[in-house]
Amino acid sequence: MAEIAGTVRRISGPIVRANGLGRAGLFDVVEVGERRLLGEIVRLEKDEALIQVYEDNTGLKIGSPAVSTARPLSVLLGPGLIGTIYDGIQRPLKVLYEKGGAFMSPGVRAAALDTEKRWPFAPNAELAGKIGESVAARPGMILGTVKETESITCSIMAPPETKGSLEWLAPAGEYRCTDVIARTDTGTEVSLAQWWPVRVPRPCAQRLPPDEPLITGERVIDLFFPLSKGGTAAIPGGFGTGKTMTQHAIAKWCDADVIVYIGCGERGNEMTDVLTEFPGLEDPRTGRSLMERTILIANTSNMPVAAREVSIYTGVSLAEFYRDMGYHVAIMADSTSRWAEALRELSGRMEEMPAEEGFPAYLPTRLAEFYERAGRVRTLEGGEGSVSIIGAVSPPGGDFSEPVTQHTKRFIRCFWALDRELANARHYPAISWIDSYSEYAEEVKPWWEKINPAWAQTRQEALELLKKEQRLLEIVRLIGPDALPDGERLVLLASDLIKDGFLQQNSFDPVDKYCVPAKQIRLLELIMEFYHRADTCIHLGAPLYKVSALVRQGREDSRPDSFHGAERRRSIRERLARLKSEIPNGDEKGFTVFEREMIGALEALERSYRSKEVL
Repeated sequence: MAEIAGTVRRISGPIVRANGLGRAGLFDVVEVGERRLLGEIVRLEKDEALIQVYEDNTGLKIGSPAVSTARPLSVLLGPGLIGTIYDGIQRPLKVLYEKGGAFMSPGVRAAALDTEKRWPFAPNAELAGKIGESVAARPGMILGTVKETESITCSIMAPPETKGSLEWLAPAGEYRCTDVIARTDTGTEVSLAQWWPVRVPRPCAQRLPPDEPLITGERVIDLFFPLSKGGTAAIPGGFGTGKTMTQHAIAKWCDADVIVYIGCGERGNEMTDVLTEFPGLEDPRTGRSLMERTILIANTSNMPVAAREVSIYTGVSLAEFYRDMGYHVAIMADSTSRWAEALRELSGRMEEMPAEEGFPAYLPTRLAEFYERAGRVRTLEGGEGSVSIIGAVSPPGGDFSEPVTQHTKRFIRCFWALDRELANARHYPAISWIDSYSEYAEEVKPWWEKINPAWAQTRQEALELLKKEQRLLEIVRLIGPDALPDGERLVLLASDLIKDGFLQQNSFDPVDKYCVPAKQIRLLELIMEFYHRADTCIHLGAPLYKVSALVRQGREDSRPDSFHGAERRRSIRERLARLKSEIPNGDEKGFTVFEREMIGALEALERSYRSKEVL
């Protein structure tokens, strides 16, 4: 289709009205002004088009040309995406920096993928031997592969609209992204890289149940509030509560194959941290650079607001591309609140009727469109892949009742609420065990029970204990802990053990920075075992300080718990709180030895008070 030319009639910031574009399509890309700034048609009224421009349009004048390219905003999908840093409309920032310096010049262009680099293409051996035998060109069929990085092999797939029979397949060799590597008898040519509209979800053969957890190595997430592969989660929290740091930890340690990190409207210094830290991080699975399985999209708060709005669609389209190859992909969107603010600004400039707090009435719809693109699927070729979305939310003042947080809760099934008090107390991660929840717990239960059959019961007992502590703390604030009976003070002690010895993790601890599932459930199991046996002792008449001061092999320190003498031996309680840092992943023997000593000490105390009860 030929280009359609129009003329700029009105300018309101990034929103431009142009005449003469009545024959263009909705969401078509438009080049505006002499510098050919990229924009997108968001509304058509007779012969007039409303365009949101993705670049700084300072100096744009009435009467400037506006030319429709007659194609929707699309991303280029092919080898070379991994390890690249893009802006919101898939322009490589490194190339733009080399062309124009630290601040992007309006109208500057750069190819999304290196068009000169040659990639080693290996054709699908099964197909190569059948060319000429009328091989049906199935949508999504894998035509060949390219070794993109040491960690990722990029599959070159037939486009979803492919029809006819495969007529020609390129032999093994080195090809550029623009080179044709396959052709069908209907005349369709398939190149190494292909375009895809960002607002259109890529098709799949079947949606699969989210019954496998995305393991992050963070105990509070994996065991208490698990996220499934293909699931959706939100991390809401006020400024300084640790949203970005939590996403960094998940990006580094989670068992996803590919990470897509979208810095959507974040401050420049935070994105600088991401851009400088990620290339230096080591992938714990391969020992190589984390960037060999990561794509970064940086759209900071000082960049054009319209590009911020489209950046999350760019990110999820790249994620779906790798999902269709059979990879498990995790998206970190930081933050969807800044994205919603971009929607609000653009909506105001388009003179739309505002809804609550000035956000557009279609905010819930746009949030749904984003989160619904997550999922675990059967690919068109028959493999299995997933896209998991973890979106940070930045409610003003930490108010979870504001519209973005409330609407987000409608479309996600995992809610990791960050708590200001925990963050101020340097409790990391500062995820509230009272306000958070996960609806995936039942679905991942069979997976966890293969690790430990007691997973569900132990998890539920621990959560109930923490809720009971929350109620007791209200009483403690009024009358102090000394007024409580020993049984209730034990609840407080056991809850502190869960918080300090299980929920809190040190990202710089060489042992505790990542915790495997087997160690997670074992730690919690030992804490709950200590609580149940200690509760029995207290019901038999043993004072709490004796339970708290127990040491191994049944010996106990008769002095009060407040005693801090230099010669005092570490109690069972103290050792239990430090097990997370003392027993490494995979050391089941260490847990067995400690469990034997702990049970021996508690049983000895129990026997001594049972004998007194008999007498």
